[in-house]
Amino acid sequence: MCANLRRASRVLTQLYEDALRPFGLRATQFTILQALSLAGEVTQGLLGQILAMDSTSLTRTLNVMKRRGWISQRRGQDRREWLISLSPAGQDQLKRALPKWRSVQQRLHSRLGNELWDNLLNVSEKVTGALTGKGEKPS
Repeated sequence: MCANLRRASRVLTQLYEDALRPFGLRATQFTILQALSLAGEVTQGLLGQILAMDSTSLTRTLNVMKRRGWISQRRGQDRREWLISLSPAGQDQLKRALPKWRSVQQRLHSRLGNELWDNLLNVSEKVTGALTGKGEKPS
């Protein structure tokens, strides 16, 4: 199971990364930009939960994104807590890359067909939910 899902993930990631490369974005960075666009300002811990990312990988990626000016960070009420949000430059970056991302989505959807596309989305959400304890157990 692990090998098959990782292989599929690598192929999908490469497809998106090839499309996002001209924008200087990695797939993970684009996903973070999207998540922050939808969630607004969130703690780093909550962002990690939303994305099911470990703290070390998330911190490393956020540091790169902060250096590029794509995110804003500020201390929360607890000095150990960081609040993360999309900066204006991050909003611009997302806006520039979004059409290319949508194009990849449409191409992939067309290649897989509606039934497989819907099934993959459903299964991936169920697997993630079941393994993170944030969803129902797959039937």
